[in-house]
Amino acid sequence: MGKNLFNKVWDLHKVAALSETRDQLFIGLHLVHEVTSPQAFQALRERDLKVKYPERTVATVDHIVPTQGQLIRPYQDDLAEQMLQAIETNTTDFGLRFFGLDSDSQGIVHIIGPENGFTQPGITIACGDSHTSTHGAFGAIAFGIGTSQVRDVLATQTLAFERLKVRKITVTGDRGKGIFAKDLILKIIAELGVMGGLGYAYEFGGPVIHGLSMEERMTVCNMSIEGGARAGYVNPDQVTFDYLKDRPFSPKGDRYDEAVAHWKSMASDTDAEYDDVYDLDVSAMSPMVTWGITPGQGIGVDENMPVIADLDETEVEITKKAYEHMGFEEGQKIEGQKIDVAFIGSCTNGRISDFRAAAEVVKGRKVASHVKALAVPGSRKVKEQAETEGLDRIFSEAGFEWREAGCSMCLAMNPDKLTGRQLSASSSNRNFIGRQGTPNGRTMLMSPAMVAAAAVEGAVADVRNFI
Repeated sequence: MGKNLFNKVWDLHKVAALSETRDQLFIGLHLVHEVTSPQAFQALRERDLKVKYPERTVATVDHIVPTQGQLIRPYQDDLAEQMLQAIETNTTDFGLRFFGLDSDSQGIVHIIGPENGFTQPGITIACGDSHTSTHGAFGAIAFGIGTSQVRDVLATQTLAFERLKVRKITVTGDRGKGIFAKDLILKIIAELGVMGGLGYAYEFGGPVIHGLSMEERMTVCNMSIEGGARAGYVNPDQVTFDYLKDRPFSPKGDRYDEAVAHWKSMASDTDAEYDDVYDLDVSAMSPMVTWGITPGQGIGVDENMPVIADLDETEVEITKKAYEHMGFEEGQKIEGQKIDVAFIGSCTNGRISDFRAAAEVVKGRKVASHVKALAVPGSRKVKEQAETEGLDRIFSEAGFEWREAGCSMCLAMNPDKLTGRQLSASSSNRNFIGRQGTPNGRTMLMSPAMVAAAAVEGAVADVRNFI
């Protein structure tokens, strides 16, 4: 029996067996941002330790930085200013590569890693952020970690993990108009559940997945964590190799050809063994929208919200809580639900292809008068590319606020927040209570194109009527 990519990468990076199920792994790339790193660097100072392999650490600022007046310092938010100063000092003192506010490569950590060529097939990646699974789109094994583990990677370049099981998810069928990568992963999470992936890494494959661009694959892998999986990945192929060629930190010349040969060898064998297999035919899919308070509470835009009496008893309590928070009623149509805010951005959907898709919807149209709409590029490079293509003008003329690069309203650790009981159509990854900055705020997850349609309509709308 052959081996799947997960176990190939794991075995290649295994430093030691700590128990029958727990191994110490070498971490090939460590990504650092301003929010989960200050305590880790302080711990190194207290122990008089250096960063073990500084060339394997890349830092940026994204979570807490404002998306307006980003270069005006000091920030009004004292905590934000302290965190910015801390990472500026720490990266200088420890000799780390830092894409700060003066860099044209600044941006959301899970966007700048791939676009600069740091993210590559067959490596292990760690970052103090749960959505590190994004990088699995390249055939890497990428883990989100906590602050104490950030310290451990800085000091030793290793981490201790329990080996995961692997579930192969094969996506087939004809992907219809208006069905984007975000819809695919929301459908998978709705089918398998938010805890369906516990103890697993997800291998995404099949003709639909391999027909996606690299940016679309990143969206799918990004939300593996929302399905309970510890990691998610796609086997590298020619799409992967073409994306990486000529990136600033990708291998060059003969080294690129050698790298491609290695990357190909890391893909799952045709006779690889898996712990579970799940097949999804998307031929009859509709664009997805979440109606509740977990990413798994999603339905097609042309469907009605569930009736509690029809549900499995394990879903009753969370469904009642969702209806209470969202203010919806059983059996209601989701299409036509009035929104207050539209947000396009985040590490899930803040790439150039996301803004192109959304711009196609809003071009020549206007945002509804009662809607506050934000378009926030995921990186300086995305912002520059969008402006070169004139997408910023399309958004601005439609009534969107075109912002600077950052995490923005995805988690609202910055000034971009909901207020009161506002209802947000969001291209981000989590619709948890309080996620977008207010305990009463409400979030509906959907693709960027669906957010754009909702912004124009002033309510949840079927993007297939706009494109």
